[in-house]
This record gives sequence, C-alpha cells and structure tokens, in this order.
Amino acid sequence: MKKTITLCLFVFALFLGTHTAVAQNSNTEKEANAIIETKTIKTTKGLIKFIQLEKDKTAEVYKAIKEHTSDLYFIENEKNSTEKEVFIRTTATNETLDSKMKVLLNKVQFERFKRFQKS
Repeated sequence: MKKTITLCLFVFALFLGTHTAVAQNSNTEKEANAIIETKTIKTTKGLIKFIQLEKDKTAEVYKAIKEHTSDLYFIENEKNSTEKEVFIRTTATNETLDSKMKVLLNKVQFERFKRFQKS
C-alpha cells in the first residue's frame, strides 16, 4: 500500500514538472514569434518605401522576409553552434532570400533591395 501511494505521488510530481516545462517552452515560442513578427513588419515597411514595391507583390515579399527573419532568429539563438556554423547558415539564408527576391522583383527594385540590405 505504501509503495502504491509513493508511486502515485512520484508520477504526480513528474506530471507537474513536465507540465511546467511545456508551459515555459510555449512562452518562449510566443516571445520568439512576437520578435520575428515585429522585425518582419518593420523591415517590410521600410523595404516597400525604399524599393517602391507594387501592392500586388507585398504579400509575397512579406512572406519571404518573414521566413528569412525567422531563420536568422533561430540561427542566432541556437546555443550549440560554432561561429563558423552560424556564418555558413546565415550566408545560406541570405542567399535564399536573394534568390526569392530576384524572382519577385524587377531589376531596378532588386538593385534597390541590395542597397537596402547594406544599410
């Protein structure tokens, strides 16, 4: 009987510990999504003005920038990566964004986009 009660208490304690860990992880994801969303909106608004983007392409550009911002956020906040790995993954992410933007934008807009990135 004592063993059963002890086992039940142990299982209950594990359940509470797991529940708390999941809640903390959920808050971290919400914070990350809020940061990514804020950066994406800020970048997209500046880019729209700078490259004089047509309204019909705004949603596609927003999607590409959000994906890029999300990738960069998780690359920068990954704990077990070396500087070289971060550099390689960041470069690959930037190249992916460039290729997407090259498809979405005309030549003049793409040149302005490259200048916007440098600033």
